[in-house]
Amino acid sequence: MARFAFYGAKWWNHQAGYAALAAGTACGVAIRPSKMTAADGRPFDERSAANLRPYHLSSWQEERIGLVKERTVNKFLNPIAIAWPDFNFLNPDELVQGHIILNDSKQASRPKELANGCVRANACKEIWWNPSEVRAAIVTCGGLCPGLNSIIREITNCLWHQYGVRTVLGMQAGYNGCKDPDSFPPTQLTVDNVRDIHMKGGSILKAGRGGMDDPEKILDQLQKQGVNMLFTVGGDGTQAAANLLFQAAKKRNMPLSIVGVPKSIDNDIVFFDKTFGFDSAVAAASEVIRNGWVEATSCSKGVGIVKLMGRDAGFVAMHAALASTIVDLVMIPEVDVELEEVMGHVDRTLERKDFMVIAVAEGAGQKFVATGKKDSTGHTVYGDIGTYLKDAVNSHLKSKGGRSFYIDPSYIIRSVTIRPNDHIYCSRLARDAVHTAMRGYTGVCVGPIHNIIVVMPSNLIASRKKRVGLHSSSWQSCVQSCNMPKSLSGLN
Repeated sequence: MARFAFYGAKWWNHQAGYAALAAGTACGVAIRPSKMTAADGRPFDERSAANLRPYHLSSWQEERIGLVKERTVNKFLNPIAIAWPDFNFLNPDELVQGHIILNDSKQASRPKELANGCVRANACKEIWWNPSEVRAAIVTCGGLCPGLNSIIREITNCLWHQYGVRTVLGMQAGYNGCKDPDSFPPTQLTVDNVRDIHMKGGSILKAGRGGMDDPEKILDQLQKQGVNMLFTVGGDGTQAAANLLFQAAKKRNMPLSIVGVPKSIDNDIVFFDKTFGFDSAVAAASEVIRNGWVEATSCSKGVGIVKLMGRDAGFVAMHAALASTIVDLVMIPEVDVELEEVMGHVDRTLERKDFMVIAVAEGAGQKFVATGKKDSTGHTVYGDIGTYLKDAVNSHLKSKGGRSFYIDPSYIIRSVTIRPNDHIYCSRLARDAVHTAMRGYTGVCVGPIHNIIVVMPSNLIASRKKRVGLHSSSWQSCVQSCNMPKSLSGLN
C-alpha cells in the first residue's frame, strides 16, 4: 500500500501537465498524430474490425467511423508510466494486419471484416479513465471452461496492482447476478481471495446462463453500485448480450466500459485464433482417447469410441485426434457421412490391424439422431450420436466377433484445471482486457489474431460461429493422420 501511495501521489502530480501534453503542448514528449487510414490504405467501413470510433467513450455518440485519436482524447497518464518509467507502451494506432498471406490460395474466403486490420490491445501511455474513479465488475456466463478462474484472477490483479483499483466486484451466476444482486450478492474480489483460484477448475463466480432479458435493469443495478467498467467472460451468446447492454448504455449516455473475453470450449469463436481453455480441454480429451485405444487394443476386433464436445464445430475432436495420433476416424458436424461408409471403414481398419479408435463430436451425424426439439433458450436439442454409433458398431460386428467400447467424458474435459501454457494465455487476455477498458473502449472483445491480442467490436464476435474449414491444413492433416477415406473426409 505504501508503494502505491507513493506512486499514486506522483501520478496525481503528473495529471495537470499531462493534460497539456495530450493537447499537444511541449512536455518533453513528441506527439505523433493517430493515422486514420487502414493498414492497407483502404478506407474503413462500419463493419471493419478496426472501426473503433463507435466503441470509444469519447466518440460513441457520434456517427463517424475510423480509428480513435487516443493521444488527443485520452487525458490521463497511465500510472504504469510512473511506476515503471522504462515500460514499453503501444502506439495507440498500431494495427495488426488481418490478411498476411501474399498470393493467398484462399483469398476469396478470408473475412472482409479483417481487411483493414485490427487495433492492437495492451497498455498505452494515455488512458481515458481516471483509475481512482474506476469501480470494476467481472461476470462469467454460460458453461464452464478451463481457465475461468485464471481470467478472474488476472483481471483482478491487473486492476489492483497496475492501476490501483480497489473495488472489483465478482458478479454471481452470470448476468442473473448483474440483474438481481439481492438474490445473487456480488463478491468483493481482492488480490488475497483470488491468489490461488487458478489452481482449480470451474468459476468461483458460478457461471450462469440467461439473465439478459432486461438490459435496462442491469444498467440500473450497475449504476446503483457505481460500476463503470464491466468484464464479460463468455461465448458468442454472452458477447451478443454484452452488445445489447452496450447499446442500452449508449442510448442513455451512461459511461460504461464493457470489454469481453470470449470463451468457448468448442473453439468456435469467429475471427480469433483460439479461445482460452481450448488447449487444456484438448489435452484432457487426448488422454481419454488413449483410454479408448487401450480398450480397443486389448480385445480382438475392438473399436474404441470416444464422444467429445463440439455441438456445431469439430475443433476439439480434430485437435485431440491430431494430438494423440491413434485415431482412425474423426466425425465432426461439418462433414455429412453415410453409415454404410463408416461401417466399411471399420471393416477395412479391423482387417488391417484388428482394432480401431473413433473420435466423434457431439454435433456430428445429427441426421441419424435428430430430436426435433428446442430447449428453453431456443437452441436445438441434439440427439446422442455416441450411443447411436456404439449400438450401430456393435450390431455390425456382432456376427464377426468384434465389439465397441464407448467412453463419454462429457463435462470432464471442461472442468479440468488449466494447463500452464493455457494459464499464460489467460493472463495475456485478462491484462489486455483491462488495458483496453482503461483506454476507454466499450462494446468490444479482446482476442488473438496471428497470436497478437487485438480489440474487436463485440457485435462482430456475436455475428456467427467459426467452423472447421474442410480445406484447412488442420483438417486435411487430420484426415491424412487418421488414414480416413475420401468418402468420410468431406473432401470429395
